Amino acid sequence: MSSLISISKRNIISSLFIFSFFGHLKIRLGDIKLATNNFSDTYTIAFLDGECTLYRAELHYFDKENPSSEKGKNKGDHPKGHNIVVIKRGNQFFGEEELFTEIEMLSSVEYPNIVTLIGFCIEDSETILVIENGSNGYLRNYLGNDNDMRILTWEKRLKICIDVANALDHLHSEIEDQKMIIHRDICSCNIGLDENWRAKIDGFGDCVFLPPNQEDEAVYINPHGRPAYIDPEYEKTDKLKRESDVYSFGIVLLEILCGRSAGDPIYLKENDKGLGPVARQSFCTGTLEDMIDPILKEETSECNFVQKRGPNKESLHTFMKIAYQCVAETQDQRPTMKVVVKELEKALSFQVSQRSKPLIFFIHMQNAC
Repeated sequence: MSSLISISKRNIISSLFIFSFFGHLKIRLGDIKLATNNFSDTYTIAFLDGECTLYRAELHYFDKENPSSEKGKNKGDHPKGHNIVVIKRGNQFFGEEELFTEIEMLSSVEYPNIVTLIGFCIEDSETILVIENGSNGYLRNYLGNDNDMRILTWEKRLKICIDVANALDHLHSEIEDQKMIIHRDICSCNIGLDENWRAKIDGFGDCVFLPPNQEDEAVYINPHGRPAYIDPEYEKTDKLKRESDVYSFGIVLLEILCGRSAGDPIYLKENDKGLGPVARQSFCTGTLEDMIDPILKEETSECNFVQKRGPNKESLHTFMKIAYQCVAETQDQRPTMKVVVKELEKALSFQVSQRSKPLIFFIHMQNAC
């Protein structure tokens, strides 16, 4: 009973804190219902593992960049402004506590590869977060769909990976006052893609803030994460470190390489933890290349002298090696995100440097004739 009371008190304190400091971001439920036609399926864009439903809609909301425009309005009214946004509506597994964590996190950290918070709604038992629109959806929606995966050339996939890696490096080591943030739920469901295919991390409801001067310290907290992405050492010992995010990101790298989600039945047949252990074993036996997305293999084998879309050998091997290192079984065997960023940028440079070689070869052959 006492634990329930303490949880209740904490929620009340959190509510007061949120409304005191972030009240200007509050959006009325009526406005959200109007924008989505009462949460109509027409506006639904995704279901995130039963935790929340995502809607894309044109919302009239308070313009925080121009607060003076609120003059003359009734109290609580939002000025008219047309904006396409993503509305993240939680269910019983996404409550106020997760919402408060996301608001605190997204309000304190601004970064090009982290989603921007627009507003929130806590009303009539609804917990809703409103974030910027990623017009190209979420990475998870592309995996396993051949038509969609064809859009993601190897170079584009590398750039998406680098975007996410930079965001994680920022969270792990570059926050003001040396405070670190561990995301704790890195997965393809939480990687949005904007109109320019820039990747942005979302889903901060379970993130953990670490105080300054704890760079190499662990936090002992009940394991959280999706089965196919969770750090095995964290799952066994409750020891959460930055390297736990590195493992989850390594799984995302493997998903992008293989073109399938980590929990695809094809991997679960071999191991109940999905893609990670299967790919790790394949790397050790030298057969990981057999698992890569067939679309990438097609693009590599195309006789296209103008543009080589698929991965070249150096780029592919650099990528596979760093992905393997990220999903090492123990935390101390994994690289930091700074190292990961460096290796992914190296893989991209190999790819870009090879881009014009087929054309040069073609011109040379024409001249020789």
